[in-house]
Amino acid sequence: MGQRECVRILPVTGPTLLTLASNSPRRSQLLALGGWHFAVRPADVDESVRAGEAPAAYVQRLAEAKAQACAARPRSRNVVVAADTVVVDGTDILGKPRDAAEAGRMLSRLRGRTHQVQTGIAVLQPGDGELLSDRCVTDVPMRAYSDDEIRSYILTGDPLDKAGAYGIQHAGFKPVEKLDGCYASVMGLPLCNLTRLLRRVGIPPAADVPAACQAALAYHCPVFPAILHGAGDG
Repeated sequence: MGQRECVRILPVTGPTLLTLASNSPRRSQLLALGGWHFAVRPADVDESVRAGEAPAAYVQRLAEAKAQACAARPRSRNVVVAADTVVVDGTDILGKPRDAAEAGRMLSRLRGRTHQVQTGIAVLQPGDGELLSDRCVTDVPMRAYSDDEIRSYILTGDPLDKAGAYGIQHAGFKPVEKLDGCYASVMGLPLCNLTRLLRRVGIPPAADVPAACQAALAYHCPVFPAILHGAGDG
């Protein structure tokens, strides 16, 4: 297991319509950008990769499994939002490293090359059981960081709870050279894809999602118009 992170809990000033099936502080922070009021109820599911399972099928299956596990709990009336994110290098799925040594191997493997981050999302209405899902795929070019930078980054503990052993948003390491896709998806929750799904169940955002996301992440996003207007993978 990776390090635990503390999350500042903000008071809810409106009706709680959503439940986020994740204990990730990053996903909570991103979901809050849309102005949705939500509760957090992490879902515990088996994250093992099945034999021959493709990355796209894997992230979608896990996102849906998390949503279903959360919705099955007693007193679960909110619409459930769940997500799963993996780093994909070629045909290999890189999950969270087991220890510092594996984190080092992952970071060395990804250095100076482009890989994909895939995030599957699921929205489940407990009342009628309707399950909606989507997936965002982002190409991520890594810079040629040094061995010393890898060692220093691992000492922070940040890689141990991240798929692929890195956080794109880490200010000290800054592993990514230049991104042309969905930054929020690489962090774990593609907000524009999620906005599309939640609009379908009658829960639109209370904020301008692209503006809020770009301001919070200090990133000029080139893909949000296409995603919001119905394009496929981001």
